[in-house]
Amino acid sequence: MAKSFSKLTRPATRKLLPGQSIIEHGITYEKLLDNDGRYTVNVMVDGIRVHRVIGKDSEGVTRETAEEFIEHRRTEARTDRLNLPSGRKVVLTLKKSVEEYISKLGEEGGKDIAAKKRRLDQHVIPILGNRPLSQITTFDVERYKKHRKGQEASNGTVNRELAALSHLLNKAMEWRWIPHKPCLIRLLKEEPSRIVYLTQEQVMRLIEEAKQDQNPHVYPFIVIGLETAMRRMEILSIRIRDIDLGRRIIHIPKAKSGSREQPITKHLVEFLKGYIEAASPGQEWLFSSIGSCTGHTINIEKPFRRVVQASGLDPKVIVRHTLRHTAITHLVQAGVDLPTVKRISGHKTLAMVERYSHQNGAHIQAAMDKLEKRYSSSIHH
Repeated sequence: MAKSFSKLTRPATRKLLPGQSIIEHGITYEKLLDNDGRYTVNVMVDGIRVHRVIGKDSEGVTRETAEEFIEHRRTEARTDRLNLPSGRKVVLTLKKSVEEYISKLGEEGGKDIAAKKRRLDQHVIPILGNRPLSQITTFDVERYKKHRKGQEASNGTVNRELAALSHLLNKAMEWRWIPHKPCLIRLLKEEPSRIVYLTQEQVMRLIEEAKQDQNPHVYPFIVIGLETAMRRMEILSIRIRDIDLGRRIIHIPKAKSGSREQPITKHLVEFLKGYIEAASPGQEWLFSSIGSCTGHTINIEKPFRRVVQASGLDPKVIVRHTLRHTAITHLVQAGVDLPTVKRISGHKTLAMVERYSHQNGAHIQAAMDKLEKRYSSSIHH
């Protein structure tokens, strides 16, 4: 039944002076300093507080628009209750869904679980955590982006957080928690960042410190990263049976762009041979960890930071992914053609590899010197 309004009527709103307002049935009309009027709503829907700015008189917004918004929210809530999976008695909020999402990802062997959990817990939940999962709107997402930019978060950082939210919503549809994705998530434009990589001298210092570190996994992790350009979890997830020393490859069944074979150097063949020979009978993982739910190490950040710092480098600048950047950059600087670099690095496109060709122009100048030498006899004489 439609509510009857006695205070929030058109004649009453016209009499308001700038700064005055009328509130009735959860709808507020405020007269602004420029004599425009603004409607907001503040109501409870299924135990969740909904507070939204609906719009202004000058935008064609009326009290009826605000009423329709409230009714739409309540209809969504009723629909949610009807569509709840068997056994679920309450509407699933984003905060609650994150707990179940992380748990199920672990059961499925999902990627980058710790990073997804950190981004959702630390940033997304404080802003959107009480919203029902099926009612997160595009407006909510835009509001989130504005809030994070106000905290001076970079576009890349915000995009990683939005990607975690998007993945959660996609999995929620797959697991039939929600019937469809409730919002559009547009990523922010990212400026190409400078690729940080290690010089040969820095590589030597890093390896020497890793050899002496108390953690037994950080040294082989760094060596494999520098000699293959493999990603962090690709390295930590190496199964012993997937290492083919004869063919000089490591099979990666769950790479970012699908299953692939990773070429390895002769030195790495000899290096890995020693670790394989020292493995326990029946050992499945190269980086085996009894205490891990996966059976292998999934977090090597602390020992890596420790080794970086011991090497006289900045742990805020030199991160685990720097190993991958270093390997690819040195391949390019050594004159390896980009399609071959792409094959080694496992990138999806050549455009992603081309970014590395702009690092330290010494190899480019060397190429131009070769061109000059070819022409020297015919042009310069």
